[in-house]
Amino acid sequence: MKSNQPKRQAKARSMPTVLGWRFAFVLLSLTAVFAALMARAAWLQVVEPDMLVSQGDARSLRVEADTVMRGMISDRHGEELAVSVPVEAIWADPKVVIERHAAADERRWHALAEILQLTPTQLLQKVGDNPQRRFVYLQRQVNPAVVNYVKQLKVPGIYFRQESRRYYPAGEVTAQLLGFTNVDDVGVEGIEKRFDELLTGSAGRKVFRKDAKGREIEVLERFQARQPGNLQLSIDQRIQSVTYRELKKAVLSHGAVSGSAIVVDVQSGEVLAMVNSPSFNPNNRGNAPAYLFRNRAITDTFEPGSTMKPLAVLSALEFGSANLSSKVDTAPGYMRVGGSWVRDANNHKTLDLTGIIQKSSNIGVSKLVLDMPVEHVISLYGNMGLGIDTGLGLNGESSGMLSHRQRWSDHERATLSFGYGLSVTAAQLAKVYATMANGGISRPLTILKTEQIHPGEQVLAPQHAAAMLRMMEANIMPGGTATRAQVKGYRVGGKTGTARKAIVGGYGEDYVASFAGVGPVSDPRLVCVVVINEPAGDFYHGGEIAAPVFANIMSASMQLLNLTPDAPNQNRLSAVPGGSHGG
Repeated sequence: MKSNQPKRQAKARSMPTVLGWRFAFVLLSLTAVFAALMARAAWLQVVEPDMLVSQGDARSLRVEADTVMRGMISDRHGEELAVSVPVEAIWADPKVVIERHAAADERRWHALAEILQLTPTQLLQKVGDNPQRRFVYLQRQVNPAVVNYVKQLKVPGIYFRQESRRYYPAGEVTAQLLGFTNVDDVGVEGIEKRFDELLTGSAGRKVFRKDAKGREIEVLERFQARQPGNLQLSIDQRIQSVTYRELKKAVLSHGAVSGSAIVVDVQSGEVLAMVNSPSFNPNNRGNAPAYLFRNRAITDTFEPGSTMKPLAVLSALEFGSANLSSKVDTAPGYMRVGGSWVRDANNHKTLDLTGIIQKSSNIGVSKLVLDMPVEHVISLYGNMGLGIDTGLGLNGESSGMLSHRQRWSDHERATLSFGYGLSVTAAQLAKVYATMANGGISRPLTILKTEQIHPGEQVLAPQHAAAMLRMMEANIMPGGTATRAQVKGYRVGGKTGTARKAIVGGYGEDYVASFAGVGPVSDPRLVCVVVINEPAGDFYHGGEIAAPVFANIMSASMQLLNLTPDAPNQNRLSAVPGGSHGG
């Protein structure tokens, strides 16, 4: 017993030492942990607080946005040309789809794939391509029937969101003029692109904080919606429809590559119709080739041929080298100019100015132009609107080609008088003829309805402009080149154009047939230009294929506008139903 006593005493003396060491270790550990926590807290709260803030915001912040539809486009009478209709988009949250094994329910998954026109495998690949994504579109701008069907399937991770789709009631009649929007409702062609900023509003938005039960506790930001603007065009949908119908009929019946037509209000410069053929359906353009989207009336240029002869005669009148009683000897029907030949179809011998227009004499206009400086001719052509844009301001509009070079050969000057060596668009040609019809006042064209008429610029003597209208009226009378342009009940005037298309090294065997005219002559109100590109078959002259289109368009248009018939010895035509509106 005595021998164990020292051991017990030694052990008792060592206990406080062990306990002290353990206490110190625990205290040091607690201090270290506490220091680490404090350092971590300081790091998160002071040095890098953004991560915690973003996580907190993700749990409590929400954003609500209003839906703002694109503005409406209407014609001059308020008829809807482009409207937005509410639709829905179908989208998926890949994370939810995968976590909840949505594809395992084969019946629903296969039904979803079928309605979306996908195979089940394709649908799974589309959704599961990147499982970390939280949003992927399955289909945009879906019709309500499909949306209702998908909603009834109740597939986990499949959701819906409101959006809008553009609809064009007139379809192909206004397709190239209006253009269209893409799937995000952004204008990409035509009027839709040109006025995209006006037609696009911005949605209202509210940023707020919610509590754990989803209740709104604080509104942090609020943005007011900016409503889109509506656009009223100068287009008269009734005249637009008639113009498209007649142009399409002519293009198809003559096997032409394409055609364009434009109708302009002489007094205001407003475009009442602008059409092209072939066209496309803007509501379903999936298979339409891109070249059909082009508005040929403002983008495509051509050599105008004999439609320029009135300008050549006017140049001589304005310069003073000819007057209204002047006569020109065109015998024997051909002449050599600068080493090349200029010819008429027949020997018309001596012609006055009216006869030159009526017989469409190349010799007559060539002699008139060769008798004055070429600078004067170019200046008048430019003042009439050639070589510059028309004022429409539409995307893709061409300014044509009118050379202002100093040196011209005699043959180039001669061909300039009958429409070669320069190029124009249908819209430019309409502006030129509107200037002649408006007493020599040149006004910019506009595609928007306007209450304030542009004052314009006097570029021709009024008496010369009035005389040219009478000359062009003679052209549609017996003995003229455009007898098929006559309109029953109304006095109209105009000029045909038939021009070979240029190719490398000269001119080929394809033609552009055109007609530009005015009516009624006694009180000009409308100008119409018709261009038929590359007609097939034996008929290719402007008087044969473009003039009848002009006659049909002008007849319907003048009746729709209730214009008083002015042709002598003809009964007044009754107005087309619905034609009580003014222009």
